[in-house]
Amino acid sequence: MDIEKFLYDEADLLDRGDLKAWLELFTEDGRYWMPARPDQDDPETEISLFYDDRLLMSIRALNFGHPLSPMMEHPVRTSHVIGNVRLADWDGETARVTANFHVVALQRKEQTVFAGRYTYELVRAGAGWKIRQKRVDLINCDMPMKNILIYL
Repeated sequence: MDIEKFLYDEADLLDRGDLKAWLELFTEDGRYWMPARPDQDDPETEISLFYDDRLLMSIRALNFGHPLSPMMEHPVRTSHVIGNVRLADWDGETARVTANFHVVALQRKEQTVFAGRYTYELVRAGAGWKIRQKRVDLINCDMPMKNILIYL
C-alpha cells in the first residue's frame, strides 16, 4: 500500500534527523498533535504535550539544529518501528490512517522508549500524500516524563 510506504519514509526522515524534508510532508495548514491525556478530544481547549502548526514545527526544527542547541552537543539517535497500519476511512482524496509505533531514542548515553498510536489525516498531493494532521497518542501521556526533545 502506498500509504504504508509513505509512513515508513516519514519514519526514515525522522530517524535521519532530516526535519527540513519531514516538514515538507505536511500541508500548509498541517498540524502535529500530541495529547496530554488518552481521551483528549480538542487540542484548542485543553493542554497538549505538542500542538504545532507548520510555523511552530519549522521554528522547533531550526532550534533543534542551532549550533548552540544542546541537541547539537548531544545529538539524539532514534529508531522508529511502525506496525498495524490500518486505513480507517477513505473518501478518494482524504485518508484517515492509524498505526502503532515504538520509538527508541538515545541521547547522552540514556535510552528512552516511546510507544503508542499514530492517527494521520492524509490528503492526496499529486501522485503522493501530504499530512494534514498527525496525532501521536503516547501510552503514558498522562504520566510524569522528561522533556520530549524530538518529533515522534
